[in-house]
Amino acid sequence: MDYNYQEAMKLSNQLCFPLYAAARSVTNLYTPYLKPLGLTYTQYIVFLVLWEKKTVTVGELCDTLMLDNGTLTPLLKKMQTAGYIDRRRSENDDRVVVISLTESGKDLQFLAKDIPLNVGNCIELTPEKAQTLYELLYELLDKQNKREE
Repeated sequence: MDYNYQEAMKLSNQLCFPLYAAARSVTNLYTPYLKPLGLTYTQYIVFLVLWEKKTVTVGELCDTLMLDNGTLTPLLKKMQTAGYIDRRRSENDDRVVVISLTESGKDLQFLAKDIPLNVGNCIELTPEKAQTLYELLYELLDKQNKREE
């Protein structure tokens, strides 16, 4: 079978486009719930990690969220200025920055507690299809991450 570049170059034949459009669409579902809290989606996912782990290094946060240091550093500075997190150098290694929640950051979890349920109710997939999509996306991410190593 011959490679047909004209077919390959159609938007409708690109895997990247529905992934991109779906990611934007789902991320936008969070806006009405995050805006009253003064949070962006990226700040929210940082909080999700911190609410779960309590304390992380910037490197661990970068790895977990698959974001680079240049993206996270200004965001973390804003969160610190807002009084939600503390950033400090590790006692063991000056190059490592440790992030932890302040009381305000911990309290914010209660205000955000209904966001997963509210957003989940906006996604019109059966629980089985949502689980399948979740598994496929993580399979794709795992394979891409292994390729990059």
